[in-house]
Amino acid sequence: MIIEFHRKMLADQVRSAAFEAALRRVITPGQSTVADIGAGTGLLGFMAQRLGAREVHLVEQGEVIGLAAQLADANAIPGLHFWQAHSADILEPPQVDVVVAEILGNLALEENALETLADARRFLRDGGTLVPVRIEQFVAPVGNAAFREELCSWDRVPLGLDFSAARRLSFDNVYVRRIVPADLLAGDCARRWDALDFASVTDGRRHGSARWTLPAAVRIHGFALWWDCELVAGVRLGTSPFGPPTHWDQVYAPVAEALDCAAGDELAIDIGMETGGGEAGIGLRWEVTQRRAGQVIASHEHDIGRGFIG
Repeated sequence: MIIEFHRKMLADQVRSAAFEAALRRVITPGQSTVADIGAGTGLLGFMAQRLGAREVHLVEQGEVIGLAAQLADANAIPGLHFWQAHSADILEPPQVDVVVAEILGNLALEENALETLADARRFLRDGGTLVPVRIEQFVAPVGNAAFREELCSWDRVPLGLDFSAARRLSFDNVYVRRIVPADLLAGDCARRWDALDFASVTDGRRHGSARWTLPAAVRIHGFALWWDCELVAGVRLGTSPFGPPTHWDQVYAPVAEALDCAAGDELAIDIGMETGGGEAGIGLRWEVTQRRAGQVIASHEHDIGRGFIG
């Protein structure tokens, strides 16, 4: 991972403020011990120490752990232990009061957050606290044509050449984009399609659906995906287009053809996600159906497994 990714994360004040608030709630100064899983440059571990943790273990498999150690020295932060390893490879983990892990992706689970947090329970003493606690995933229809039009640039290659095969691949991908409420279907359009508790769920195969009855004629160009995470009770962090911007932005999932919907049409999306596999690190499928008077008039099925080429 290049340093720019870490810079963007640390520049995200929404992210930092949320984790600081969460750690402040669960750390008892002078007593608590903490493990920061996927520590990166060490910010969350440093926060824990500055908030009074007696001892902090920073676990990171990448070479960036060396930079974290340098930064700890530069800031005279004591009480830290550095582990260059994947947390799952530590056979005798230290037992701590708090495990914190910020390994959330643009798609909530694409960085194997579920698998890592499930294993990280081994680090917790009885009665210990896992941060984050719970995550919910949301979807809403996109009415702004610009997102889909961008993917149609294959139709405008020089010399009138036919690049439609490449165009089809583009619609079996998802895209990180900044999406705002004006880009979405008007009204109460957000639907939760998945929810899980990190303290108990281990199955990375997620499936859910969402439905809308359209109040007026509209053209739909795809769907926005985002998540909302409960770090600890009373502290949340999310990527909703209705909330403050974060470095994660939102995810745009296109449809192969724009859907011309009339008032009263029913729009549905079925989403399947599987973590820990594929070239993207996650499997994602979405099937979109438009019904009018109970009859299917359009249906599109997409799979990012088809959107990768070697």
